Formats: sequence, C-alpha cells, structure tokens
Amino acid sequence: MFATRKLPILAVSLAAATSLTIASSASATSSPNGHHARLLVSGLQGSVGSTVGPDRALYVPESATGSIARINPRTGHVSTFATGLPKRIGDLGGAMDVAFIHHTAYVLVTLVSPDVGGTDVDGIYRMDGPHSFTVVADIGAWAIVHPPVPAFVVPSGVQYAMQPYRGGFLVTDGHHNRVLRVTLDGTISEVIAFDDIVPTGLAVRGHKVFMAEAGPVPHLPENGKVVSFRTHTPTARLVARGAPLLVDVEFGRGGLYALSQGYFVPGGAEGSPASPNTGALERVHHDGTMSPVQTGLDRPTSLEFIKGSAYVITLSGEVWVIHHVAQ
Repeated sequence: MFATRKLPILAVSLAAATSLTIASSASATSSPNGHHARLLVSGLQGSVGSTVGPDRALYVPESATGSIARINPRTGHVSTFATGLPKRIGDLGGAMDVAFIHHTAYVLVTLVSPDVGGTDVDGIYRMDGPHSFTVVADIGAWAIVHPPVPAFVVPSGVQYAMQPYRGGFLVTDGHHNRVLRVTLDGTISEVIAFDDIVPTGLAVRGHKVFMAEAGPVPHLPENGKVVSFRTHTPTARLVARGAPLLVDVEFGRGGLYALSQGYFVPGGAEGSPASPNTGALERVHHDGTMSPVQTGLDRPTSLEFIKGSAYVITLSGEVWVIHHVAQ
C-alpha cells in the first residue's frame, strides 16, 4: 500500500473506480456470519480517512476537492462541512484524515509540499470555519529535518492517519514507518519507529495505542498485523495477525476489529491498492487470530463504529454500513 522508496500510488485507480455501479459493488460483498452490508453513500471524491464527530455524524475527507463531507449515518444524506483545503496533486494526498477535539475539527494533509511539486504544507490543519483554516503543525518540514534511517524517496513522508491523544494527536507515517506525536502548539516528536512494516490506522484504549500494519510488499496475510504500544516505550507488542494489507483498526461492540484492503495485485507496482472486492472486516481475537465478519469489500481504507454498526469507507468513493456487527 505504501512504497518504501518509491512514491506511493495507493489511489492510482481511483478515477476509474468511481465509475463502478452500485449493483457491481453490492454483488461483491458477502458475510460468513450472516451480516448484511448496505451501500449508504457513493460518489465521494478521494476518500481515505474518516471520523465520527461530536454530533455522531460521519465525516470523510475528499482529497480531490479539498473538502470534508458530513454524512448522516442513518439516511446517508451528504452535506459539505468544510472546503478550501489543499487538493491532492497526484494520485494520493491532500486531505487524508479528519478528527475532532471537542467541537473543533482538525485535518491531516499530506503530499502537497514543495518536495513533491506542491506549494502547501503537509501537516495538521485546524478548521476555523466552513471555508477557513489554520496550520497548527508542519509535519512535512519536521520530517525533512528529522529523516528516518535510511532516508526515503519522499523527504516529507506520507502521513496516513491521525488519532486524538491527550489533547493532541498521534499520526502514522506509512512511508517513514513511524508514529509521531503532535501537540496543538505545533510541537512534533517521534513516538516509535519501525522497520518496513507500513503503519496505517490507529485506535486508543486507555493508555494503550493500537495500530494496523499493512506489511511490506506484497502485503502477505502473515504480515498484516495489529500491534499495541504505549507512548513511553520503544517497542510494540503483537496483538493479532493474518489478514492482508491492514489499513485500519477500531474498537466496536464486541471488541477490536481490523480492516483489510485485500490481496495485492500479483506483479503490481509498489504502492498499488489491493485487488478489487477482496477486502474484509476482521474481528480480532484474544488468541492472536482474526476472522472475517464481512468479505468482498472493494478496496476499503477506513473504519468507524456508531453504536453496533460498522461504517467502511472505500477508495471507490463509497460508504458501506454493516449492522449488528457484534452479534
């Protein structure tokens, strides 16, 4: 999902994918446990991350338009929450993820800085209004001054996901293989660094941070892992493994769940997304294994829970809802 020494092209097929019909996507999903996946929204433009807001609505960045969509989780009604953010300049980047601290929205923006041909800031933006924002942390500039070892192709990194943590944020960099801590005054520090494991989504429970690992190319199932760590320790503990190209992890009713984008295209270039309709929502078990709750998802990227239902965002600009997941 992320190249280590090549520019990531996670969304290389995004433009074509948005032309998929509802019928073809719906026929691809199945559930080993009798759950029903329902298409809630289609037509989003460049969706990767997501969050549940203080109003219990779903918020999804649209990197192609530099906007944040607000989605009613019951009706699927889509409205524009914010606009004016930097748009992606290639196949991936721009507004990647969104999170709230109290009632204020913050947006993670990546791959828009001068080192990749852009003119904007890679970092965390605070939304001050529907059409205005303030950059609170320049992560790209910090990454250039504090490169990983060895140095990678994109000096500013590729920040994938953000998670509120103790009044600030934790941020994964899937290109530089590390997790950063970012405060609201713009202070940035490295929390933990990894080998080539491609860190993606985050969840926090108490003092523990849970993180999904996509694993190196070709993203084999045994390299798709969920790990946990504490911010004051330099090592991570294995929680579970066994699903290819994990992109997110979240707590829902019934415990911990992971999102697999699916099986890597045989012979595909580094950074390519998974094969269509091979993604899955996985339940994480205490014995270190995972089992599928829903299969056949089309290149999912982000997972949220509202009450007992799972909401899955996909590269094809769709949001699927899976009801009664814990049953």
